[in-house]
Amino acid sequence: MQQSAVPELAHTHARPIHWLATATALAGVVALSSLVQPGSATAAQPTATGSTAPAPAATPPGTAGVTFPLSCGTGTEKTVVARKATGDLDGDGRPETAAVVHCDSAMGTPPDGVYVLTRAADGHTPRVVATLVAPKERLTVTDLAIHAGTVTATLLGYSSDAVPSCCPDVKTPAAWHWNGKAFLRTTPAGVHSV
Repeated sequence: MQQSAVPELAHTHARPIHWLATATALAGVVALSSLVQPGSATAAQPTATGSTAPAPAATPPGTAGVTFPLSCGTGTEKTVVARKATGDLDGDGRPETAAVVHCDSAMGTPPDGVYVLTRAADGHTPRVVATLVAPKERLTVTDLAIHAGTVTATLLGYSSDAVPSCCPDVKTPAAWHWNGKAFLRTTPAGVHSV
């Protein structure tokens, strides 16, 4: 090992006064940084004059007044939107809505349909653009969510036609992701009995 040409420095042996001075300096920096804060962030876009204006928020399509592609029988039964979730599914910056819909029935457990809604070309009218789960599949849909461009849900179904509609015995997690042309369904985990 090569010896240093500089004699041993006095501060290489820390004394309590050195620790106290370091702690005091650190406390001063922390206190000063808590007093000096940056301005609050805004999602404003500069206008032609250079000032900023708030960016318009995209409103997801609602479900009111939408005619869903399911038949509720005699015409006296109405559709019920049981759940809905919103998020950008196609990456265009505008949110879509996924809705769980079934017929309003006084008896039994009517099957659910899951539909994706977007705004029509006029920018105001919501319209159904995809059916993720059709009511003819006899499924009940729970835990609907949209995260990172993917619709997720839990599907409750039946292992056979002999299982009564009141008591689904199969639980399947499902996810749908837009691939640019259609929604592709995946099953994130295995099928589970209820």
